[in-house]
Amino acid sequence: MTEREKMDAGLWYDANFDPELLAARRRADQLCADYNALPPGEDAGRLALLRTLIPDLGEGVTILSPFYADYGSNCRIGDGCFLNHGVYLMDGASITLGKRCFLGPGCGLYTASHPLLAVQRAQGLERALPITLEDDVWLGGNVVVLQGVTIGHSSVIGAGSVVTRDIPAGVVAAGSPCRVLRLITEADRITP
Repeated sequence: MTEREKMDAGLWYDANFDPELLAARRRADQLCADYNALPPGEDAGRLALLRTLIPDLGEGVTILSPFYADYGSNCRIGDGCFLNHGVYLMDGASITLGKRCFLGPGCGLYTASHPLLAVQRAQGLERALPITLEDDVWLGGNVVVLQGVTIGHSSVIGAGSVVTRDIPAGVVAAGSPCRVLRLITEADRITP
């Protein structure tokens, strides 16, 4: 089994020394650097780079610079998503954003973990588990989502939260670790 196959299966794999994975991350690094170097008005060039980095990119997606992904190819970003400045998608496993997800500035979605024993960490071992944001999820600024987490549709995660476990649909959740605070109800409707 190759290191990529182990990665894709959610097994422990060599993330630091495998030539195939290193080359894939170098490619993504270069595409991110090229994307981040283009001025905001270069819409066609920016979109072309994003579609090369993230083949499964929906329509009407806005991603502000700087933006970073480890591989890009493991990301699925739905129609109408908005990713603010400084979002980082550590996509050793799949990261799926449903339609119309909003990610505030400085958010990080981290699919990877490392062994707790230092001697094993030094061997470059890593395990990646998927992250899913269902449709209409909003992450406030500087939210961290850890591996294996699913956030249910229409939920809102407060700024600065660290999401360590699944969050159900239709709730406001916040904290470190993140916990459900309350349901979102009709009482939350605003009058523009």
